[in-house]
Amino acid sequence: MYKEAFPKDSETNTSYSSLEDMIVLENVSMVFNIANEQLNNLKEYFIKLVRRELFFKEFLALKNISLTVKKGDVMGIVGVNGSGKSTLLKIIAGVLEPSSGTCTTKGIIAPLIELGAGFDFELSARENIYLNGSLLGYSREFINQHFDEIVEFSEVGEFLDLPMKNYSSGMVARIAFSIATVIVPDVLIVDETLAVGDMFFQEKCEARIKELIESNETTVLFVSHDIVQVERICKKAIWIDHGEEKMQGTTLEVCEAYRLSHGN
Repeated sequence: MYKEAFPKDSETNTSYSSLEDMIVLENVSMVFNIANEQLNNLKEYFIKLVRRELFFKEFLALKNISLTVKKGDVMGIVGVNGSGKSTLLKIIAGVLEPSSGTCTTKGIIAPLIELGAGFDFELSARENIYLNGSLLGYSREFINQHFDEIVEFSEVGEFLDLPMKNYSSGMVARIAFSIATVIVPDVLIVDETLAVGDMFFQEKCEARIKELIESNETTVLFVSHDIVQVERICKKAIWIDHGEEKMQGTTLEVCEAYRLSHGN
C-alpha cells in the first residue's frame, strides 16, 4: 500500500544526513478517467462496458508538479478543495502512481491521508490498533511493547473495547495519529487529520510534530485549510491551484499570496 512499510523491528531508522533530499518530484502529472454518465450499480457499469456504450473523459488532477523536500523540511501544501493536494500526497505515499513524471522518496513514511483508512469499524479500537499497525508494517511484538503508549496518547482508554463504528471522527483521528507517530518516521504526511480533533488534541498533536522535527529532523508534509495553523507549523509552502503549482517559497510568502487571492 505504501512505498516503504515500517521495518518489523521499527526501533531504528536509517540515518539520513541533514539537507539530504527525502522527496523529489519531477514533472509529476496525474490523469483520472471519469465516466461521462452516472451509473447506479456495478451491473449497469459492466453491461455498458461490454456493449462499448461507456465513455470516459480525462480529468487532469495534477500537471507538471516539481518539488524537492529535504530532511528536516516542514512543507505546507495549500489550495482550495479539489486543487490536487490529496492526490499529490497519495503519490508521495505510494498509494497512487503518477500518470507521468517521477516521484522518489527515502526512508520510513508515516501517512495520515484518509481518516479511517486501515481500520475495520466493526472491530474494537483495541483490535484496530493491531490491524492498522500491521498494515503499516509493525510486528505484533512491537505493538505489544507500545500498546499502552498508543492508548495513553490517544486518550480513548475507557472506550478501547467499543466497536469503532461508535467513535466520532475526532476519536478515530486520535488513534490514527497515535499509531502513526509511535515510532520516529523519516517522513510524516498529515492531510487534514487534525482538523477533526478538538482544540486540545490538536495542540497535543502539534507538540508531537514539533518534537519529531526538533529532536529527529523528521520531514513533514502538512495539508490544512487552516492557514494560521500552516503558518504556525511549517517553514516552507507550496500553493496548488487546479492541479498546477501557483507558488513555492517561505510559508509567510505563500500564505500571504494565497490570502490575497481570496480577498482576505
